[in-house]
Amino acid sequence: MNTSKGRVLVAMSGGIDSSVAAVLLHEQGYEVVGMTMKTWDYASAGGSKKETGCCSLDSINDARQIAVELGFPHYIIDIRDEFGDFVISNFTEEYLAGRTPNPCVLCNTHIKWDALLRRADQLGCQFIATGHYAQVREENGRYVISKGLDDNKDQSYALWGVSQESLSRTLFPLGQMRKTEIYDEARRRGFTELVNKPESYEICFIPDNDYRGFLRRRVAGLEERVAGGQFVLRDGTVIGTHEGYPFYTIGQRKGLGVALGFPVYVTEIRPETNQVVLGNYEELASTRTVVGKLNMGKYASLVGRGLVPSTTKVRYNHGGSPAFLEQIDDKIYVYFEEPVHAITPGQAAVFYEGADVLGGGWIERHIIEETPVSATQTVTTL
Repeated sequence: MNTSKGRVLVAMSGGIDSSVAAVLLHEQGYEVVGMTMKTWDYASAGGSKKETGCCSLDSINDARQIAVELGFPHYIIDIRDEFGDFVISNFTEEYLAGRTPNPCVLCNTHIKWDALLRRADQLGCQFIATGHYAQVREENGRYVISKGLDDNKDQSYALWGVSQESLSRTLFPLGQMRKTEIYDEARRRGFTELVNKPESYEICFIPDNDYRGFLRRRVAGLEERVAGGQFVLRDGTVIGTHEGYPFYTIGQRKGLGVALGFPVYVTEIRPETNQVVLGNYEELASTRTVVGKLNMGKYASLVGRGLVPSTTKVRYNHGGSPAFLEQIDDKIYVYFEEPVHAITPGQAAVFYEGADVLGGGWIERHIIEETPVSATQTVTTL
């Protein structure tokens, strides 16, 4: 096997995407080393669902079997302590602060890439690789993430926080492929079990999708502490009681137990008073938001550039909305051309120039009932 392309450490979850990524790199002439990360111990989660997904014994064995069949080494690393100390603690703290966290972005940024690069150095690997549907290239001295070819599977939103140093050593073998091609590649090589294996979309440490139950089990006395809070309208009118503010998210409609004669949604969470504000769909609309803790991608900074046009995504499954960006110091102020619904503090906002990621950050707050802007208007900062 010609290994002139270098040695690459591939993150292998046991699923079809990362497995095919490892196979393709192996066939392209890279010296592949497989690595599966144990991030969470389901027994300590206390949930009701059987252990599945990237940390289960079955998934670890699936990843190892691919390596055995193709003749490259495979390692398992236990990063449960660092994952728990950072991702799980942040997840809990964000809900207690009245925000809705995005643990997958945090894990990519602070845990997986750092852990992979450390082990890559120890194993003499020049590169790391994952099965994400995204692309990366060098341009004008910057490493630029762009969307994967398959719009339905694009994962660039979850990668905005990866540092320039990390991107300089990262390969995305699936970036130019569609999901249907991944299945075809697996079938062609006889990996039928991978084709038939169901994909997991839950948060890895909450396999039963019950984040409320997870919070109750993790934070002693939480229910007693927050029970009996008030549902209120924006004008302060009390319309009912709730189970506690951490158990609600912006945009939530189901499970409120409130009947006002029209559909109502959670529009604001006030942790300091244990109040959850309800309103109609239009009261979820915002035209401006403030984003902090930035990580810039295509350009090192937007300071001094004035209003920069972009398409901005405010959640993973958001298609993106036209907006103008203005960076002042370490914040980006986002001015949407049309109102956007359910902008949620704690979620990530990711800015695109075409298919390229300009950068991203964490949503800190949003402004309601402001007039949208156009490129000809002068914008006053928030």
